[in-house]
Amino acid sequence: MLATACGSGDTSTVIGRADTGKLTIGIRYDQPGLSQRRLDGRYVGFDVDVARYVANELGVKESGITFKEARGAAREAMLENGEADLIVASYSITDARKEKVAFACPYFETGQGLLVRFTEQSIQGPETLNGRKLCSVKGSTSAQKVKSDYAQGVQLVEYGQYSDCVVALMAGNVDAVTTDEVILAGFAAENPELLKLVGKPFSKERYGIGVPKGDTKSRDAVNEAIEKMISSGEWKRALERNVGPSGYEIPQPPQITEKS
Repeated sequence: MLATACGSGDTSTVIGRADTGKLTIGIRYDQPGLSQRRLDGRYVGFDVDVARYVANELGVKESGITFKEARGAAREAMLENGEADLIVASYSITDARKEKVAFACPYFETGQGLLVRFTEQSIQGPETLNGRKLCSVKGSTSAQKVKSDYAQGVQLVEYGQYSDCVVALMAGNVDAVTTDEVILAGFAAENPELLKLVGKPFSKERYGIGVPKGDTKSRDAVNEAIEKMISSGEWKRALERNVGPSGYEIPQPPQITEKS
């Protein structure tokens, strides 16, 4: 009875595949502090630690995890076509995404921010971007939000990865980069003499773990793992270890009022 309840033998579910000792998890490769593939091949960051903790709670050791790059525009498809079992990739919970995937309860909350060159003085918030070039990644809604809600005259530029946007910013090819503030803080920490955050966060983003649509038992198991990571204190320790050095203020754990 217990083996059946845990999904043993049923490889059509994430928890069933976890019983084989292996899982494929989609992460970002280009977000310092959150999720990054180092030149030596190591995977580091808060999202990576969350992925490892959840996998371990599902019975999969670190050696059984295969990490795959999950770029913004590809995340839903990776779950739909079975390329990944879970997505842990600064994956904001939205109604549109819920139509295609299920989300385990939010494990982190942040807000949208702006990254500019250190010498920039005129850009102080999203409403000051008219006539300027704003970069974000393909598949992200953050730049479009700025255009629709704050600065209709902004020129949007898209790249495949946030690191590409940051390179373009430092080269003077764009004027600002927008995405979640915690992501931008990592890039600012890597280049403190060249980059800075400006203004206050102007949205609320709730990160969830993407699970294949309809796999309710697996989603519930991931929910339990997230709740245990928070209650055990490991959630806070992982944030302090990965994000704390950037100077980003460690927030309180999200209030888990919804399990998508």
